[in-house]
Amino acid sequence: MRAGVWLIHGRLGRYDDAIAWGLANGAAPDTNQVLTMHTRLGGYINAEQGLTDTLGVFLRASDADGAYGAYDFTDIDRSLSLGLSLGGKGWHRAGDTVGLALVANQISKAGQAYFAAGGMGLLIGDGQLPHPGTEKIAEVYYAWRPWKPVAVTFDEQLVFNPAYNKDRGPVDIVGVRLHVAF
Repeated sequence: MRAGVWLIHGRLGRYDDAIAWGLANGAAPDTNQVLTMHTRLGGYINAEQGLTDTLGVFLRASDADGAYGAYDFTDIDRSLSLGLSLGGKGWHRAGDTVGLALVANQISKAGQAYFAAGGMGLLIGDGQLPHPGTEKIAEVYYAWRPWKPVAVTFDEQLVFNPAYNKDRGPVDIVGVRLHVAF
């Protein structure tokens, strides 16, 4: 089990200030127009447990101050994820792993108001957010190790309410990752 706290101190834009700026200037809100010195606090917990010699489970939760626009990761204020991983020993591929994860992400009420008013985030925003909701993700992956220093992971995610918008999705995302250790 691990837990952590982070503190970001710097020029951050408050969502409420950006909305007020947009109204005063007849423009879409923009956190870049209202950057001032602020401190943003957040934290997480992570628990991992082996159930057998090949089966493991994990649970992760995080929470952050949702008054400010994101600039360092993505537009998530709260997240909860749960998953399982199964090592390939049972099918004679001890280095391989198959996994399943379920994720729920949320943004703050201030963030919802900002995006509904036309604001753009680091990775999200399309000028409207009439029906905000929790972003839900189901993910399945297979990590194949053709030899010890190389892993090729095949991944599929099904995203419901992408970018916290109940009017969008679901979106199916397929990916391949290559990891080489030296």
